[in-house]
Amino acid sequence: MSMIKTLGKSVREYKRTAVLSPIFITLEVIIECIIPFLMAAMVDRFEAEGIPAVLRYGLPLIGLAVLSLICGVLAARFSAKASCGFAKNLRHDMFYALQDFSFADVDKFSTSSLVTRMTTDVTNVQNAFQMLIRIAFRAPLMIIFSAVMGFMIHKKLAWVFIAMLPVLLIALGLIAGKVFPFFRRIFKKYDALNNSVQENVSGIRVVKAFAREDYEKKKFDKASTEVKNDFTKAERIMSLNSPVMMFCIYVAILIVSVLGAKIIVQSGGTALSAPKLSSLIGYGAQILSSLMMVSMVFVMLAMAGESARRIAEVLEHKPTMDENKSGETVVADGSVSFRNVSFKYSKDASRYALSGINLEIASGQTVGILGGTGSSKTTLVQLIPRLYDVTEGSLMVGGKDVRDYNLTALRDSVAVVLQKNVLFSGTIKENLRWGNPCATDEEIVHACKLSQADEFISQFPDGYDTYIEQGGINVSGGQKQRLCIARALLKKPKILILDDSTSAVDTRTDAYIRKAFSEEIPDTTKIIIAQRVSSVQNADIILVMDNGRITDMGTHEELLASSAIYREVYESQTQATKVEGGNA
Repeated sequence: MSMIKTLGKSVREYKRTAVLSPIFITLEVIIECIIPFLMAAMVDRFEAEGIPAVLRYGLPLIGLAVLSLICGVLAARFSAKASCGFAKNLRHDMFYALQDFSFADVDKFSTSSLVTRMTTDVTNVQNAFQMLIRIAFRAPLMIIFSAVMGFMIHKKLAWVFIAMLPVLLIALGLIAGKVFPFFRRIFKKYDALNNSVQENVSGIRVVKAFAREDYEKKKFDKASTEVKNDFTKAERIMSLNSPVMMFCIYVAILIVSVLGAKIIVQSGGTALSAPKLSSLIGYGAQILSSLMMVSMVFVMLAMAGESARRIAEVLEHKPTMDENKSGETVVADGSVSFRNVSFKYSKDASRYALSGINLEIASGQTVGILGGTGSSKTTLVQLIPRLYDVTEGSLMVGGKDVRDYNLTALRDSVAVVLQKNVLFSGTIKENLRWGNPCATDEEIVHACKLSQADEFISQFPDGYDTYIEQGGINVSGGQKQRLCIARALLKKPKILILDDSTSAVDTRTDAYIRKAFSEEIPDTTKIIIAQRVSSVQNADIILVMDNGRITDMGTHEELLASSAIYREVYESQTQATKVEGGNA
């Protein structure tokens, strides 16, 4: 009931059409049940009255047929509009819910699973909803009204069709019970299949560079085959539905035909006439075929039930991060204070990604962070704009705990250029205005000059109107990094975080970028994660991280004297530079 209530909220403006469809279906069913009764009466009267009986009954029958057609068309139209609108609202509600998810929430569901839920699962629920307001409503009504009309013709024979209902319901229950577990497994494997496709498409350049096409094909074939095998097993079970239904229908018709013929012969047509027997068989067929429709609905619900559960799981999920919409909307400055901060990605994680972090950064300072792979450098800076929340301790920005800020206000004051740079399909200007939708052309050019991007943009035939393909595949890694830095600068942030964002640019360009930062945005706190010592050696503070802890802290000169790790990295890079220079 909780799931139905959750999904029901997405019907909204389509409630009227969702109600109108069953109303017209009801009228259609009533008319369809009246027509055979009138036809039997017409045939009976024809023997006594001839053509006048046909005229008296025929014109109303034509009118009822036309009215039935109109009701059927309107019911189909309203059900289609309601189901498509319901699906649109579901996608809308899920997408808007995702916007409030933290990184931890997205990690919980996985990107591929969320895509499946918004596409395949919504389509399954849409189809099931349409069947519910049409077939699932029509079939029970047809069973009830056909049974009433059948009893009006001959009570004993009508009981033959009613007696078949429990048999069919039991068979239907057994089939549905066997099928449901398969669909639960299928959708989990759909997630794995979509994940395989997503990884392959996003990393297609790497796949081709390492000639791993055959490996990717085998991985895809395996995931696809697993989905196929489970679907095949489910379909095999569901295929029993139709033969069982048809067997019961034909057995019931055969029994009624034999008993009816016997009654006609014995009574001389007084207890039951041939036209009425024909109508009774028609009503019986409608009863059993309607139950067959119910079985089709059950099959659809077997698929849609799991899809509905997965959709409701997203809609009902409470984000792990409280947005605090009524929080502080002004960040005073770019000061940052870590006070005994520890963090782990989930409550069940066995170890902390960060432990005992204590750090004071004054507004306007430049902070460099060095450390090996897996030392949690990125994790540290992701806590500042609340991409994740600290597990223990507190994190202050501008003198206030980050959890006390309105989330939008906090993130507007912190610009992050992530390690994995992302550009969207659109022009360079459109991409850069993600940082500031109101940025003027002059502001865009200025930001690009600071990030050393203006030079290569000016060489494009269309300049700043150059179209960027999805994911930025038509620009180099270094160009992409510089565009992302310019986008971040357009936010005019109080804190600028560069997460290894100049790794793809040469040392000369890197130096120009750092020089521009120090001259043009001196009041902005700059936190730079880098692999090259040269990128951070002029920083006010340099942090050396290892295994989720700050092992050393100080200026370049201080760390050379006191930190073995820093000194080793510096010397190895300096030696490598000398060797390269000598070879050149």
